[in-house]
Amino acid sequence: MDVAVADDGALFREGLQLLLSAAGHTVVGCVEDGDRLLELMARTPVDVAIMDIRMPPGADGGLDTAQRVRAGFPDVGLLLLSQHAEAHYLFRLLEIGTERIGYRLKDQVAGVAVLADTLVRIAAGEIVIEPVLAANLVDRPSPPVRSLLADLTEQERAVLRLMAEGRSNSGIAAELFLSVKTVEKRIASIFTKLNLPAESAVHHRRVLAVLAYMRSNQTAD
Repeated sequence: MDVAVADDGALFREGLQLLLSAAGHTVVGCVEDGDRLLELMARTPVDVAIMDIRMPPGADGGLDTAQRVRAGFPDVGLLLLSQHAEAHYLFRLLEIGTERIGYRLKDQVAGVAVLADTLVRIAAGEIVIEPVLAANLVDRPSPPVRSLLADLTEQERAVLRLMAEGRSNSGIAAELFLSVKTVEKRIASIFTKLNLPAESAVHHRRVLAVLAYMRSNQTAD
């Protein structure tokens, strides 16, 4: 893939460029802020744009930049990186989009395999959420979430947690030592218990299932 990188930390930019090159991707440019990223993308097509959430311009310039990129280049994948797993960052990201987008911690993508897997999943149209944050949001005790979780079995909750991480059905099956058919049945049950519209596409219903829990947590706050 052709990748553009924006981060105001020079050392991190250089390190990320090395990782991306080692993973077989082409880094078309590394810049230090959102404005320069947009300028770069206007000149050079990219498949995925990677950016720091807390970079210029502004305190959360990466989120503002991601919104501008999605508006101007809707087919480009977005990977936002941060040093901290913050729920309010995730909710902002979900407002930007729920496809071809990801939010990962910097120290978790400091390896070729994890970074490569994240980019492939984003390019394939998935939403990729930092597993720790996804698990905390799904399991976090609050009245609206407890009422929803009360209808799910323990196994369904485990499946939902992995869905929140953006795992495929086969990935969930491997993690939980289940068959893919069993995973499909558990997901269908989750959709039913959350009363998600049957006419929606399967991928869209997966996103809606995760958002239902996350937004319940946000409302409880």
